[in-house]
Amino acid sequence: LPPALAPSGLFFSVPAPPPSSPRTGSSAASDVYRSQAPGRWGGGIWPAALTADLSGPLGDVTDWIVSNRDSHPLFLYFFGHISNAVVLSVRGVYLVLLALGWAGVTVLAAAVAWRAAGIRLALTAAVSFLVCGLLGMWVPTMQTLALMTVAVLASVVLGLLLGLAAGLSDRVFRVLRPVLDTMQVLPAFAYLLPVVLVFGIGVPGAVLATVVYAAPPMARLTALGLRGADAGVMEAVTSLGATGRQRLLSARLPLARKELLLGLNQTIMMALSMAVIASVIGAGGLGDRVYQALSSVDVGAALAAGIPIVLLAVVLDRTTEAAGRRIGAEPTGPALLRGWRGWTLAAAVTAAAAVAGRVAGGQVWPDDLTVAIAGPVNTAKDWMVDHLYTGVPVVGGTADLASHFTSGVLNPLRGGLTGLPWWSVLLIVAALAWTIGTWRTAATAVLAMAAIGVLGVWEPSMDTLSQVIAAVAVTLVIGFGVAVGAARSERLERLLRPVLDVFQTMPQFVYLIPVVALFGVGRAPAAAAAVVYALPAVIRITTQGLRGVDPAAMECARSLGATPGQQLRQVQIPLARPSLLLAVNQAVVLVLAVVIIGGLVGSGALGYDVVFGLAQGDLATGLVAGAAIVCLGLMLDRVTQPTTRRQRQES
Repeated sequence: LPPALAPSGLFFSVPAPPPSSPRTGSSAASDVYRSQAPGRWGGGIWPAALTADLSGPLGDVTDWIVSNRDSHPLFLYFFGHISNAVVLSVRGVYLVLLALGWAGVTVLAAAVAWRAAGIRLALTAAVSFLVCGLLGMWVPTMQTLALMTVAVLASVVLGLLLGLAAGLSDRVFRVLRPVLDTMQVLPAFAYLLPVVLVFGIGVPGAVLATVVYAAPPMARLTALGLRGADAGVMEAVTSLGATGRQRLLSARLPLARKELLLGLNQTIMMALSMAVIASVIGAGGLGDRVYQALSSVDVGAALAAGIPIVLLAVVLDRTTEAAGRRIGAEPTGPALLRGWRGWTLAAAVTAAAAVAGRVAGGQVWPDDLTVAIAGPVNTAKDWMVDHLYTGVPVVGGTADLASHFTSGVLNPLRGGLTGLPWWSVLLIVAALAWTIGTWRTAATAVLAMAAIGVLGVWEPSMDTLSQVIAAVAVTLVIGFGVAVGAARSERLERLLRPVLDVFQTMPQFVYLIPVVALFGVGRAPAAAAAVVYALPAVIRITTQGLRGVDPAAMECARSLGATPGQQLRQVQIPLARPSLLLAVNQAVVLVLAVVIIGGLVGSGALGYDVVFGLAQGDLATGLVAGAAIVCLGLMLDRVTQPTTRRQRQES
C-alpha cells in the first residue's frame, strides 16, 4: 500500500520487518512473546513442533498476484471486467443523484419512506437529508449513497442466490453454513488485504469488500425463510401439481417475504458500516472524512461526518423495518394513493422537485447554508481533555483510570492466560462449551483453539482474548444494570431509545477518536471503545428479555410477597436466561470486532497483526491473524451461546 494508507500516520508507528528476519505468519508482537520462553509441551507457550509455517505459501501467492496482476488473462478478462463494471455502476448512480439535485434526492427519500411507513418517517427522512446538507456533507453523502446502492444490490443478488441454493438443498446448506460463519466472524480489515492485492486501491476494491462482508446475512435469512416455509401450504401446492419453479415462486418466496426484508435490512446496515472501513482503501465519501479525522484526532470533523452516517442508517433501517411490518397487513390511507397510484405520485413529485431545483441552480447544496460544528465540538473536547485527562480529585483523571485498568485488569489477565499451560486452556474451553452445549459444541471450540496454536499465534491470541474478556465484563456489568432499570421504567426506556439508536449506528472508527483523546494510546482506549460499541445491543436484548417474562409468573411472585429484588433474581433472570445468554454472545462478538480495530490505536496482539498486514501488503501476517480471529470468535460463540438441544433439555 502507499505510505498514505499506512497506520503510521495514526497513533503509532508500524515498523517494517527487517529483511534478515522473515515473518512466520505472526507480527513482531508475537515474536516478542515467543522470545520470552521456548515452546514446551507442558508450558504456557504452544509447542513449536505443533505449528505450521504458512508464510512461504502465502508469500508465494502474494508474489504471483503482484507479478501477474497486469498481464495474466484472469486479471485482464475476469477481474478487470468486474472492476470496470463496478466503477461504471457507482459512477452512474452518483451521476443520477447529482442530476436529481439535493431537492430531488430529499423528496425521493421522503417519498419512499412515506410509501413504506407513513408521513412521520417521511418527515424524518427529509430532515435527515437536509441535516446532511447543513453539515456541509452533501457531496460525501451522495458518494457514500452511490457506493452503498451498488454494494447493497450486489450483496442482495449474491445473498439471494446463495440463500436459494441453501434453502432448497440440505447438502448446500451444510456446506455453506461454516463458510457463512467464517465470513461473518472474519474482521473487516482482513477482507481488505486480498481485495487490494487483486483490485488495487479505489472504488472497485471497496465495493467488493463490502459485498463479501454484507452478503452473508441475506444468504442466511433467505435460507431460513425458505426452509421454514409452512409444511401444510407446501403440501397443498404440491398436491395441486405445481412444478418446482411454481412452488418456489408462488409459495416459498411469498411465505419468506419477512425474512427477505429482514435480510435486506441487515445487509444495508452491514454495508454501511463496511463502507466506512473501506475508506482505508480509497472508498471516498463519508468514510474517508471519518478516516482522515481519525488520522488527525479531529473529533469535530469525525462527528460532522459521523452524523450523516447515523442518519442514513436510521432512515434505511426504519424504512426497511416498516416495509417488513406492512407485509400481509391491511392497506391504509386513501384508496386513490394505494398500490401503483401512490408510487406514481411519489415519482411525479420527485421529478418536479428535481426540475425545480435544476432550474433554480441548486443541484449541489449551497455552501452558504452550511453549519460548521467541528470548531465548537473540538473546543468542548479540548475542555474535557484539559479538565478530565488528569488532575481530577480522588480518581486522578481518565489517563490514570486507563493506567490502572491496564495494570490492574488487562496485564494480570494477559499474564494469567499466557502463563497457563496450553493444554489447560483447551480443557477449560472444552468444559465451558460442554456446560452450555453438547459434545459437538465442545469439540468445535477445542478445535478452534487448537487451530490458533497451529497457526503460530497463540500468545497474541491470548492477549486479544484477555482484552475481550475484560471489555465484555465491563460491558455486561454496565449493560445489565442499565437494562434492569429500563425494564422497570418505561420512561427510562423511552429516554434511552434514541441514545441507543445513535450509538448502535455510529461507525466503529468514530468511537476510537474521543477515547484516544481522553484515555491516550494503548489497550485501554481500545477496550473503552469496544464497551461503548457493544453496550446498546446488550441493553436492548436484556431489556427485551426481562420485559418478555410471563406476566402470570410475575403476578404470582408479587402475590407471594416477593420484593422487587427477589422478583428479579428468582423469576425474571431465570426465565429470561436465553435472552441474557444472547446478550452475552452479542457482547462478545461486538467487543471482538472493535478490539481488532483497536490495533489502529495501539491495542497490539492480533489487531496489530491485521493492521500491519494491511499497511505492509503482507498477506501472510494479515490472513493468519484474520484466521486466528475467526477461530477465536468461533470459540467464544460456542462457549456463550447454548445449542438448541441443550435449550430443549432445560425447557
